[in-house]
Amino acid sequence: MTVTATSTSLTPGQLWARARGVLLALVVLVVAGIVMALLRSGEQHGRLDPRSADPHGSRAVAELLKDRGVATRVVTTLGEATGAGGPDTTLLVAAPDLLTDHQRGVLRDAMDSAGGRTVLLAAGPVSLDSLAPAVTAESPGSVSAREPGCSLPAARRAGSVDIGGERYSTQLTGTDACYFSDGLPTMLRVPGPAGGDTVLLGSPDILYNNRLDKVGNASLALQLLGSKPHVVWYLPSLSDPSASEGGGDGSDSGNESTEEDFLGLIPSGWLWGTLQLALAAVLAAVWRARRLGPLVAERLPVAIRASESTEGRARLYRRTNARDRAATVLRTATRTRLASLLGVPSTQAHSPDSLLPAVSDRIAPGDQDLRGLLFGPAPADDTALILLADQLDALEREVRSS
Repeated sequence: MTVTATSTSLTPGQLWARARGVLLALVVLVVAGIVMALLRSGEQHGRLDPRSADPHGSRAVAELLKDRGVATRVVTTLGEATGAGGPDTTLLVAAPDLLTDHQRGVLRDAMDSAGGRTVLLAAGPVSLDSLAPAVTAESPGSVSAREPGCSLPAARRAGSVDIGGERYSTQLTGTDACYFSDGLPTMLRVPGPAGGDTVLLGSPDILYNNRLDKVGNASLALQLLGSKPHVVWYLPSLSDPSASEGGGDGSDSGNESTEEDFLGLIPSGWLWGTLQLALAAVLAAVWRARRLGPLVAERLPVAIRASESTEGRARLYRRTNARDRAATVLRTATRTRLASLLGVPSTQAHSPDSLLPAVSDRIAPGDQDLRGLLFGPAPADDTALILLADQLDALEREVRSS
């Protein structure tokens, strides 16, 4: 029986057959997620959306305002937000830092001329330069229940509320600074032209559905938003055409801000779900992968003629131009047979110092270079390889006949 060596490495077809089940499962999960999102898109909305009943939505405060006779209108473009302003309107900007410099400039002009109230939620240094130039933002603080610490009637009536986030400072006179965090207010009311004012809230937590019934959150939210008969709830959108207008350095910085906050618009559940799916895919790949181990000796079920194996290997050597391997095989086999004929130990059959003297003693002296023939370099071409094979055969016949 003939023994051959078989590799345990998998072919591309085998790898695909094993991995296609995992890939199919991932595709099904992604498609199912997209379908569910499309089916529920009409029911759920984003963070701080007055139509959303999610924990971080603001439907509860919108319903309370409605009960008090205050109409809430949701807008997603700058044109709608500025066009609906007026002295009897409260404009709430849910994410002012998402606006470009051009948008903030237009919004600031509308705020000055409207004469109503503007509420900015978690406005940072990016947006304060345009929307409240006399106010600066310091490092954010934690959100917790805080006492008013000011004489503003709305804050005094509300009492303790959950607030924190951005902290503000200003040198303007006539401002109301409330709910201090490490000596700086997290709520600031700044008087504006035409009888209007701007209220800066360091964090939007008092408007969340899951926090509205805590401490005085509902009271403060209703007083800040319900002082006018109309509320325009502006949710900045990445698809707003005004975001691409203006140009110049300001629009570039605004676009950078938009890109930085883009991931913040994706619900955290989808981000965590994607991470878990990716981790599951990696673990499945590690589990199913096969490491390349050593060659395994396998006994073939049928006998193969030696001439067929020789021809097969010879064709492989010729196809790859492996004359060096072919010459090495020919010389090794010849040295092994000569050592057996000459009584040289098999352990010394491939040692020139042991084999060459024994061969020289058995053949007639001549011009033949035994060292070059039995231990020389690889042939330069196929003709030289054939000549080497003939010379090795002739040497072996001469040793046998002597």
